[in-house]
Amino acid sequence: MIKHVVMFKLIDFPSAEEKQAKMQEIKERLEALKEKIDYLRAIRVDFNANPAESWDLILTTELDSLEDVARYAAHPDHVAVSKEVIAAVKADRACVDYPC
Repeated sequence: MIKHVVMFKLIDFPSAEEKQAKMQEIKERLEALKEKIDYLRAIRVDFNANPAESWDLILTTELDSLEDVARYAAHPDHVAVSKEVIAAVKADRACVDYPC
């Protein structure tokens, strides 16, 4: 089993409410992938509660192998969320994949 963890830092928003709404949209769209990608074992998106840190949200997924991580990254539904929702508001991204 591989845990695939991605942290996102978002761009500045005009208001905290707009940022929160976009983060909620990202969460809902990503977590909906569980129903669309059968080899995705688990997926969860959480928001950073510590304002002293620079990362805004974290995506944690579990897949059977690194090959499945690659398949997930290239899956059309995942690509759509990345391009339609995340790309325009992403300032930075960090990722780690590790066996669990």
